[in-house]
Amino acid sequence: MGMKGREIVQRAGLDVQALVTALNKAYCDEWLAYYQYWVGAQVATGVLAPKLIAEMEEHAAEELDHAKKLSKRIIELGGTPALSPQDWYKESTCGYLVPKNSESKILLAQNLQGERCAIEVYNKLLDMVKGKDPITFHLLREILEDEVEHEQDLEDIGLDIKDTIGKDCGCCAG
Repeated sequence: MGMKGREIVQRAGLDVQALVTALNKAYCDEWLAYYQYWVGAQVATGVLAPKLIAEMEEHAAEELDHAKKLSKRIIELGGTPALSPQDWYKESTCGYLVPKNSESKILLAQNLQGERCAIEVYNKLLDMVKGKDPITFHLLREILEDEVEHEQDLEDIGLDIKDTIGKDCGCCAG
């Protein structure tokens, strides 16, 4: 980050290193979310698999884009994004749920869990930077909007499962 940009953030009372650490955790979450969606799209089965696969592929691309944006901001703040998959797994807040069962409703539930965790992570990050770092705030708000949209997309597919198989998939309860 340029000297003046970093000075503005520091002068606002924000610990830049703590922010970089928090952004790195979110960055790790995004890489794992990307892979969870990508691999889930490869193995999904069930009556609604085609619809879920298309949604998971779209979400995977968006999670990768989030990782790119977070990486850029981490570098602008003078940090280094986590460099290895081992670090992603170790530093992640939301983790990675292995798709051991390829049934669409199970994958759906796992991905909903991840999105709900991401929503919490970004809400906390927004609180951290609010009024102190408008650039990071804007970035995090855009990512949060995507995560909320992803949750809604997945809940809608859960409703489609209910309509198709005649019973609740159990994945969309609060």
